[in-house]
Amino acid sequence: AAAQPPDKVPELDAAAHAIASDRALEGGAIGIAVLDVDSGRMLASVNEHLALNPASNAKLYTAAAALATLHGEHRYETTLTGRLDGDAVAGPLAIRGFGDPSLTTADLWDMVQDLKGFGVKRVDGDVVVDQRFFDEQTTPPAFEQQPNEWAGFRAPVSAVALDENCITMTVRPGPVGGSARVEFAPPGFVDSEGSIKTAEGGGADTVDLALSGNGSRMAAKVSGAIAGDSRVVRYTRRAEDPRLLAGYALKALLEKAGVEVKGDVKLGTARGHTLAKHLSEPLSSLLYALGKQSDNFYAEMVFKTLGGEGKAHPAKSVDSAEVVTKLLERAGALDAGVVIKNGSGLFDANRVTAFSTAMLLRWAWRDPGVQPEYAAQLSVGGVDGTLHKRFRQELTRRRVRAKTGTLDDVIALSGYVLRDGGRGPLAFSILFNHVGGKQDGARHAADKLVELVARYAAHH
Repeated sequence: AAAQPPDKVPELDAAAHAIASDRALEGGAIGIAVLDVDSGRMLASVNEHLALNPASNAKLYTAAAALATLHGEHRYETTLTGRLDGDAVAGPLAIRGFGDPSLTTADLWDMVQDLKGFGVKRVDGDVVVDQRFFDEQTTPPAFEQQPNEWAGFRAPVSAVALDENCITMTVRPGPVGGSARVEFAPPGFVDSEGSIKTAEGGGADTVDLALSGNGSRMAAKVSGAIAGDSRVVRYTRRAEDPRLLAGYALKALLEKAGVEVKGDVKLGTARGHTLAKHLSEPLSSLLYALGKQSDNFYAEMVFKTLGGEGKAHPAKSVDSAEVVTKLLERAGALDAGVVIKNGSGLFDANRVTAFSTAMLLRWAWRDPGVQPEYAAQLSVGGVDGTLHKRFRQELTRRRVRAKTGTLDDVIALSGYVLRDGGRGPLAFSILFNHVGGKQDGARHAADKLVELVARYAAHH
């Protein structure tokens, strides 16, 4: 073997090279970097400048740019605006949003109660949804690669979004032989036909839900049966066009609260006074959804906000990508071949290198305005998030803070191994591409290398 550069740690570097030449992972493209955050010394590396698909390790980039651009205390605002005239909203009632990924039907209900506090009994105009903070592209970049995927992870984005832009059907058994109770949330958006029967206890659930776009609403066909002794069953699907979802829900909730709405639901511009306001939890809390749960919807919403807050209105994904790329430049982490397109890492969109990822991790740790919130949103080895079943040994439990990544032929793991005595951690990035059918082997190899890094960290 060629002589190692003097600054590498021979046993770590040899272990990294062993993974890259492992017969069991043949055909894979593998990039690895292990870096001492304090000194910037590269302890082990192989193909560290090879541009690879990071899968959900892209969320490391989104979270870092969000903390650098918006800061941890940023709260997303959603407002109801209109003009009051006695006990009516004279003209339209508008809901306006700025990309809150966390707004729920319950939050909307609270806003309706605030509105009722003014003595409002009716809305004389339309319910207007003001989506102007985002551009009209509701499909995040690369999501068009799987148009027929109806799972919630492929949900579209919008400046006013509700319940993660997903529809949930809840089925509760009724009397045996009769119909089950079927409810859709958010309310007011789905036109449903068909019914679900309640069968004898012990039967299998044969519920079928077919959702399709229906103009700006959705149509559902339901059929099948649920067992009489079944618990509540929920089925979640993404909305097709999310732009009026919150508007239809708002209209339904107003009517439920005894407020008459005379107009329709449409897109438009918020005018008048703020009659109710909802603030999200701070960004530092919302990022837990990225780091620990790997929530794609949250990632794409936060990513798109970066363009709107950091560049120009309306927010465009390409502006967001530029905000992230400029951060990488500042952090000394913009490697040749790095391409940022979306915020979640879903599908085939982004390209990063193990070097760029390790350097980003080093920058985030060394920036006091970013580090505490950034480290906190990562999964804790052996404890929570996507790492709750990994790194349970004493050397790694709670000391590994990292982000996982999984696609059909991608396995990624990047993060920190924390050290005692107030010293900075070791940062690592391990990226595997073209390992379809060999994911378990790749994951195992990554974990073994991180355990070695943890052992080294404990003794040096």
